Amino acid sequence: MFDRKGPLRSAALLLPLALLASACSAFSGDEADADHTLTVGTTSAPSVLDPAAAWDGSWELYRNVYQTLLSFPSSSTSPEPEAARACGFTDAQSRVYRCTLRKGLTFSNGNKLDAAAVRHSIERVRTIGAKSGPAALLGSLDKIETKDSRTVVFHLKRPDATFPFILSTPATSLVDPASYPRDALREKSGIVGSGPYTLHRYRKDDRAELRRNGDYRGPIEAANDGVTIRYFKRSTRMVSALERGDIDVTYRGLTPSQITRFENAGPKSADGAEEIQLSEMVGTEIHYLVFNPRDPVARKTAVRRAVAQLIDRKALVRRVHYRTADPLYSMVPGGIAGHTNAFLDVYGEPDVDKARKTLDEAGVRGRTTLRLWYPTDRYGAATKREFEEIKRQLEESKLFEVELRGRPWDAFQKGYLDGEYPVFGRGWSADFPDADNYVAPFVGPDNAMGTPYASPELTEKLLPASRKQSNRGAAGGAFKEAQRVLAEDARLLPLWQGRLYLASAKDVAGIEFSLDPAGIMRMWELHEKSSW
Repeated sequence: MFDRKGPLRSAALLLPLALLASACSAFSGDEADADHTLTVGTTSAPSVLDPAAAWDGSWELYRNVYQTLLSFPSSSTSPEPEAARACGFTDAQSRVYRCTLRKGLTFSNGNKLDAAAVRHSIERVRTIGAKSGPAALLGSLDKIETKDSRTVVFHLKRPDATFPFILSTPATSLVDPASYPRDALREKSGIVGSGPYTLHRYRKDDRAELRRNGDYRGPIEAANDGVTIRYFKRSTRMVSALERGDIDVTYRGLTPSQITRFENAGPKSADGAEEIQLSEMVGTEIHYLVFNPRDPVARKTAVRRAVAQLIDRKALVRRVHYRTADPLYSMVPGGIAGHTNAFLDVYGEPDVDKARKTLDEAGVRGRTTLRLWYPTDRYGAATKREFEEIKRQLEESKLFEVELRGRPWDAFQKGYLDGEYPVFGRGWSADFPDADNYVAPFVGPDNAMGTPYASPELTEKLLPASRKQSNRGAAGGAFKEAQRVLAEDARLLPLWQGRLYLASAKDVAGIEFSLDPAGIMRMWELHEKSSW
């Protein structure tokens, strides 16, 4: 299970040069010339390489090849400078935020990363306004000033104490103005960034080969020379690759049965030693249903509340996820300040009679037909079984007939953004560790789900009130009320909260520091355990 010992840096770093030279000669091969690279497997492939067009799992690649002004250091949920040397609010109302860049920043093509590049990078996200992009995260931004080549000042429309968190997300990845047009997505292949790695080679849905960026300027110290990320359609193939030694670590995509198998009796070598180590970490990824307000059935409040009254989350995580996940009764997960069990408070335990009464009082008679959509290749092999369990529960009540439909991620994403689906399933990994990021992205006319959610109480009252609190713990009252509103509306229906499981070869270290607070892997923390 989770080994909390610190990462084992190469012992060579602790030796005087003379001893290092003699020590190296004692081993076969030249350690100094060794290629210290690893291979990571995942079922979550990028949808696009341009940060202006992605608000999804593509961020897992972006974090490693692009810089942001701020980022989360190990074991911290507070943003600290990365491309910036220093940042902070300059007023008492949290409306003016100033950053000073580090000296000597350059992009991987040699072009200068200055204040103008920062302004260009963030403004183009809003200018392009891609449906699949993160422009909505920048809703509080009014304008950007560049005082000089290293000073950037952000002026906000209203107080927003979460703005530093936003600047720490890949939504604000810094790109080269000469390579990324101001008003259009980049058409050329590849990535021009300034992060700890450069993208050496990329084959869509197959692999991304990262090499350590020798020109990187920032606080990150890579513990390896490079990482190859392999993208798998099926978790069975990913695990087989791990067991064969073709990959060193699995990130996303382990199925509940695979996790259970590794927990109980992982593969062993001839001498009985563990070949695969499984690490469990606290997760804040959530999975939920989205009801489309444009659909004549899903828009009915009684229908949504009846579904909310019927879903048995405990059975879902028991039958499908084998208790490798936890029932979720709020869009704000456990472990995040401000979390409540709002859906349990409003609906209680699953109850067919209460659901029938809700429908009867609204004049909904007979069985209601619902069409549920899910991605076939995004959240692991258990997704299909999860939706089959939801179908079973709803139809067992005799109140619903459910049709299940699945599509590969690219087509699925286009479909929900175009408003095609009455009800669909999504997963959400936090952009940053704050309750705001489990409410704000889903509400308002232009949200991450592509389904308008008009709620003045949320967008004009509760969220603005919470953002005035620089002490995020003090924002809990507003979020408690926001979760009640979400539960009453039932336009978003939380299902379960994931735990994070990484399987790795026994000689891989740095696993415990490899995930940031949003659950995105920091590839630079991974390395082989030293044999010295």
